[in-house]
Amino acid sequence: MKKSLLLLLLLCNNTFAGSLQFVSINYLIEQEVGRQVLPEIYQKLNVSIVITPYPGKRAQQLVRSGKRHGEIMRIFSYGNENPHTIRVPTPYYTLETMAFIRNDGKVNIQSEQDLSQYRIAKVRGVKHTNNITEGMPRVEDTDTTIQALNLVSKGLADVALTNRIDGLVMLAQAGIENVIPHQRSFRELALYHYIHKDQQHWVEEVDAVLRGMKQSGELTELIRKAENQVITQHCRQSITATELCRQHMLQVDD
Repeated sequence: MKKSLLLLLLLCNNTFAGSLQFVSINYLIEQEVGRQVLPEIYQKLNVSIVITPYPGKRAQQLVRSGKRHGEIMRIFSYGNENPHTIRVPTPYYTLETMAFIRNDGKVNIQSEQDLSQYRIAKVRGVKHTNNITEGMPRVEDTDTTIQALNLVSKGLADVALTNRIDGLVMLAQAGIENVIPHQRSFRELALYHYIHKDQQHWVEEVDAVLRGMKQSGELTELIRKAENQVITQHCRQSITATELCRQHMLQVDD
C-alpha cells in the first residue's frame, strides 16, 4: 500500500514538474478569463501549463524568486517594475479601470484626479489600481472585489476601483443594488503574459502563436467563449444576474 502511494505521488510530481507553472491573481474576473485562454495558446505549442491563483503580491514574489515561471496576465508597467520577467510583446486581453459608486449621486468624478477627494477601496496588489491611486491619502486595500464594493454599498468608502467586467460580475454575484459603475472608465490598458527570464526561450514562440490567433480571429472567439463561461459560473444563481453581467460585452460591442 505504501509503495503504491509513493508511486502515485511520484507520478503526480513528474506531471507537475513537466508543465510550465504560472500564477494568476485570485478572485479577479479578468484573471479567470486568462486562466481559460492561456492554456489554449500553449496547447498550440504542445506545452501543458499549470496556473495557480494567489493574492497579487504573493504571485509577484513567487515569480521574482523563480519558484514560478511567470504571470498569466499583467499590465505593461508590471514589466518595467519586474526586470526578472520578459513581456510577451503581443497583448491578448484588455481591462478598463472603472470607478463604482453609490447611486445616490453624492460622488462627482469628472477625471481620475478627482479621486483624491474621496475614500477609495481597491483590491491589494493589483497594478492598474495601485498606479491610479499612487499618492492618494485615503485608500483602503481589500482581499476581494466584493469586499471593496460592499464598503461602498455600506457608505464606508466612496469609490471602489476595479476592472469594468470584474465590477459588473461581482455586483451581480453579490446582489448589491445601490452601487453602479461610473459613466466612463478612466483608463483602458492592454494585458500581457509575462515569462520569467529563465524561460525566455518561450517568449518568441508564444508571441508568434498570439499574433496568428489575432490575425485569424481565433483569439477574439476564444476570449468571448471564456467570458461567457466565467460569467455563467459566477452569476448562475439567477437569469437576471447573468444578464446583468453580460452588460460588459454588450457595451463593448456598442
